[in-house]
Amino acid sequence: MLKTRVITALVLLAILLPVLYANNQTAFAIVATVFFAAAVWESFRLFNPNPGRAALIAAFWTAAFAYSVFVAGQHITIFWFAISVLIWLLRLAPSLKLGLPELGSASSAMLGVTYAIAIVGCFIAIAALYFHSPLYLLSVMALVWIADIGAYFAGKAFGKRKLAPSISPGKSWEGALGGAVAVLLLSALAIVFGREALADTFVLRLYAAFGSAATAVVLVLIAAASVVGDLFESQLKRRAGVKDSSALLPGHGGVLDRIDALIPVLPLAALIDAWL
Repeated sequence: MLKTRVITALVLLAILLPVLYANNQTAFAIVATVFFAAAVWESFRLFNPNPGRAALIAAFWTAAFAYSVFVAGQHITIFWFAISVLIWLLRLAPSLKLGLPELGSASSAMLGVTYAIAIVGCFIAIAALYFHSPLYLLSVMALVWIADIGAYFAGKAFGKRKLAPSISPGKSWEGALGGAVAVLLLSALAIVFGREALADTFVLRLYAAFGSAATAVVLVLIAAASVVGDLFESQLKRRAGVKDSSALLPGHGGVLDRIDALIPVLPLAALIDAWL
């Protein structure tokens, strides 16, 4: 399993890094659309037990996304970032406490559309941050990866109090706190030692615009949002009775399994970036 995970990760890096840094918007558009299609298809599969219907709905959403973002070119709007943040605040995050509607119900179908809109917002944020620069996009993603790694090791070492035992028994409050601390510490190091090399990154621009206190608050919010995104997808999989969102990425599960924590974070970062 570990060998498979490593090979898949290396293949993905071999595809994604050249696309990000080739300065070829067509290649970026194709790769982004493929990953969007996979994510939205996996999402609708978790809400709809009919795989054919899920694929048809996902195809429609993918065509609409690709046309509006990469053909019509009307994608960099603060509306999408704001609506995505509101969706998480008002509907998706509260479900972690309130629970999900019954699978197959009208309420569940509506929630599926709402989550799909959040995925659209995530990928529009990916495009917006990429058009700023590939490094800028990666600097936001890195915060989520740092939070995840920090949470894993802190949870292993200190985890006692379960964060959401009915959704993801392996996650703890200590792990979540450890992830936030890791983000703060590494961001502080970037601010102190990377002011020239990392000047055009999210953390450094945030610090230059708002100072240390506001930067710390935003970074904690980002770490918390990444946990919420992860837990929400885990909740969907638990309700659907599946371990992974799909088997598209051998050893890793599905695309949604890899980007779940990014879905609430990237629109939030893009919204904040609009103020910088």
